Amino acid sequence: MSKLTLALTIFSSALLFSCGSDETTKSKPIQDGGKTEAAAPAENTKPDKFDPAKQAAQAPAGPLTGIAFNEYSHDFGVMDEGDVVTYYFEFTNTGAEPLILDKCKGSCGCTVPQCPKEPIAPGAKGTIEVKFNSKGKKNKQTKKVTVTANTDPAQTILTITADVTPAPTAAK
Repeated sequence: MSKLTLALTIFSSALLFSCGSDETTKSKPIQDGGKTEAAAPAENTKPDKFDPAKQAAQAPAGPLTGIAFNEYSHDFGVMDEGDVVTYYFEFTNTGAEPLILDKCKGSCGCTVPQCPKEPIAPGAKGTIEVKFNSKGKKNKQTKKVTVTANTDPAQTILTITADVTPAPTAAK
């Protein structure tokens, strides 16, 4: 009899809780309601390399020309600390317009370039003098000279290297 009582209780409970409900147990579709989907996330793109010299460089004004160096790098070889050496980089104006060297800048105070101040005619040659002072420098040294002119690209990089033998230290 207890099984019969239990079954009747369950049946009446189900009947009691299900009565009066007009809703069906089926799920309803979600209403759009004017909502939009989230935008797709931006693709992972590689950021540009940080180059303050490139950002600071301005596009040259006026007509552009070309420049070609006989050498873009020079190795002074082995030298003693404190020596001052000089090298002349030769170049040619390969364009049809006068070449104007706006600025020549060494990567540190030990590297001092001297650029011609006057325009270089088309087809003409010129030189850039680069002095390297090895005072306070030791071992392998690599220095850059940035030449800015009315060319495309606006900057040309020259490189000098040297192997500096350290000066003997004084005994105390």
